[in-house]
This record gives sequence, C-alpha cells and structure tokens, in this order.
Amino acid sequence: MAKVGAPIRAQVTTRISGDTNHQQWKRPLLALGIHIAIGAGALLMLFPFLWTLSTSLKLPGSALSWPPQLLPETFHWQNYIEVWSIVPFLTYAQNTVIITLTTVLGSVLGSSLVGYAFARLRFPGRETLFIACLSTMMLPFVVLMIPRYILFRNLGWIDTFLPLIVPEWFGVAVYIFFSRQFFRTLPMEYDEAARIDGATSWWIWLKVILPMAKPLLATIAILAFRSAWNDFMGPLIYLQSDENLTLALGLVKFRGYYRTEWSLMMAGATLMTIPVVLVFFFFQRYFLQGLNFSGLGGR
Repeated sequence: MAKVGAPIRAQVTTRISGDTNHQQWKRPLLALGIHIAIGAGALLMLFPFLWTLSTSLKLPGSALSWPPQLLPETFHWQNYIEVWSIVPFLTYAQNTVIITLTTVLGSVLGSSLVGYAFARLRFPGRETLFIACLSTMMLPFVVLMIPRYILFRNLGWIDTFLPLIVPEWFGVAVYIFFSRQFFRTLPMEYDEAARIDGATSWWIWLKVILPMAKPLLATIAILAFRSAWNDFMGPLIYLQSDENLTLALGLVKFRGYYRTEWSLMMAGATLMTIPVVLVFFFFQRYFLQGLNFSGLGGR
C-alpha cells in the first residue's frame, strides 16, 4: 500500500505545484491587463481636455485646420492675454465666484440641516416628507423651468443672482439624501448626551454633528461647486445684462455671426477649468471618504 500510495501522492503534489505556478503567472498578467485597460480609459477621458489645451495655444484660424493637429506648430500664449481684453473676463469671473461661493455655502448648510432633521429628529410624517423630497429628483429641469421663471419674475429677481442662489439655501434633494444617510450612521448617544446637558437641536446640529461630518460636507461642497461653476442654463435664463453674466455665458461672446474665435474660446475654457481641478485635487481625500457611506441602508 505504501508503494502504491507514494506515486499517487507524488502526482498530486506535482499537480498542485503546477497549478500554483500557473496561478503565480496568471495573477500578474491579469493585473497588467487591468492596469492597461484603466490607463486606456483614463487617456480616453483626458483627451477632450488635452484637445482643449492644445487648441487654446494655436494661432487664430488654425484650430479647424485639416488634417487636425494635436500639438500646435507654435505655442501662441498670446491667446491667454487676449481673453482678458476682448471680453470683460474678470467681471465674468467675479460674478461666477460670488454665485458659486454663496451657492456652496447654502447647499452645505441647508442640505445638512434638512438631512439632520430627517435623520435625527422624530416628528409626524417624517418618512412621507422624505419620500416627497426624493421624488423631486425625478422631475426634469425643463418641467420646472417656466414655473420658476414666472415665480422669480413676479418677485422681481430677474437679472439678479438671487434665482441662482436662494433655492440652494433650502436644500438640494440629492445632498439631503447624502446627509440623511450619513447622519444615520452616527450613534444617537451623542444627541442624548448633549440633550442631558441642555443642548437644543440647533446646537447639536451645529456643534456636535457637523464637526463629525467633514467628509460629507466636503463632498457636498465639491459637487455644489462643480454644478454652480459650470452652470449654463440657469444664468442663461435669469441673467440678461452683460455686467451680470458668468464665465459659462461669457465664453459664448467669442462666437460671432460670421466667425468663431475657437482658440480664444478654448483658452477661456481652460482658465475656467483650472479652479474645478484645483478644488478636487485639494479636497479629493474628503470627497472619497464622503462617498463611502457605510450607512446607505439606513437604521
């Protein structure tokens, strides 16, 4: 039996060793293939920005040359200087900064406050109101466009920044959802301990909950910043005078009836993209933490 079993054990050992060696070769190849696929996808996503940057450095009139050139023959940095002189680019930038910062602040405070109420407070109809709030996410913007315009016109807010800022202070449905799910992961013992010390709900939200929700607040701030900074339809509807236009609308000034200055437009678009990239670069750690909601299932 020992003589018969020895060859069997040797065959089994050889087969296991061969499978292990095969797996050791297979895993690096699989990892290499995944990295190549991710790199190719990253280049594909990055190509529009690279083309915009390349076009912004081309000579006027050569942006639509055929065959297309990825790299310009000569780097025409003068385009970035002319952008500031041809249109009131600085005024557009100031308007965009004002709208964006106030919108971000309103989105962070308003949405986190409403989300705190849905997550930590008990009141009749809470779940019904929350479902009604989420249902607004299913309404397309074109359905609300005319009623909101009539409302803001009756309030005398047309050609002001108010229609773009004030609604955000009452909360945004998707940010409210994020806030509620995040706050429901925090132990209720924090609230109970604060109430024993005589704290009100406002104080608990401001002094206890918000300091523990930095990843959530950063996530809302980044999303609200990107939305407000790149918003085109809202300013197009509510802003009329040239001194109130934003960067998104200001870039259209480079389009004429007979000619479009593509190089200058791409230079302005590149300058407009830089703040968004910088904000995400410096706050990406909090952004990724905020997206990793461990309590999406709720309590």
